[in-house]
Amino acid sequence: MRQRAARDQQRLDSGAVSSPKDLESLQREIASLAKRQADLEDVVLEVMERRESAQERAAELTERVSSVQAKVDDATARRDAALGELDAEAASVTKEREIVAGSVPADLLKLYDKLREQQGGVGAARLYQRRCEGCRLELNITEVNEVKAAAPDAVLRCENCRRILVRTSESGL
Repeated sequence: MRQRAARDQQRLDSGAVSSPKDLESLQREIASLAKRQADLEDVVLEVMERRESAQERAAELTERVSSVQAKVDDATARRDAALGELDAEAASVTKEREIVAGSVPADLLKLYDKLREQQGGVGAARLYQRRCEGCRLELNITEVNEVKAAAPDAVLRCENCRRILVRTSESGL
């Protein structure tokens, strides 16, 4: 468009066009080309501004993605560390359980494992102040009297949840 406007201006300036009608037409075309060029330059400026804005937004979003990714990486590292600790603790507890299980009579261990499977992982519960810590229900007076009368090595079970009751010196019975 600039080349065409320059060529038309050169024709106008050179005097090659002698007809007043052609001169007027050429001047209108040059004016029209100048207006069109100004309009296109405005469009180009607007596009450049939008591009700049889009680049800034892309940079901002890239920064946010980096920030979120850093948080994800940190959370993943903390999760992995916690998982490692849990695995180590599970191994330690499993080893301790094996040692303790070796000193428990086989029939009691079998009962405990069966109850544990039925009760969602807890086969025995502490008896504390007339309350079974497994089901959180208080034993009635008859059950309390049976517990008091039972031999220290007797295996007692909660009438409500059927877990093995573990009596301690803190039981209050």
